[in-house]
Amino acid sequence: MRTFKAAVKTRCRRAGYAEFAWQRNDYEHIVRDEDDLHRIRQYIEDNPLKWDLDEYNPARVATRA
Repeated sequence: MRTFKAAVKTRCRRAGYAEFAWQRNDYEHIVRDEDDLHRIRQYIEDNPLKWDLDEYNPARVATRA
């Protein structure tokens, strides 16, 4: 994974995307079976629905101030 990330970052920089950076503390996972794939797909589908509750949502941060 480290090699892949380094290669992508290098290509992005060469293409003029000097500000490209990987998100810190990202989560890497190898899909092991159909159940795992289903769980991950469900997470991806449901995740935007939770944005209103996310501590990093700028709209939510603004309402707390």
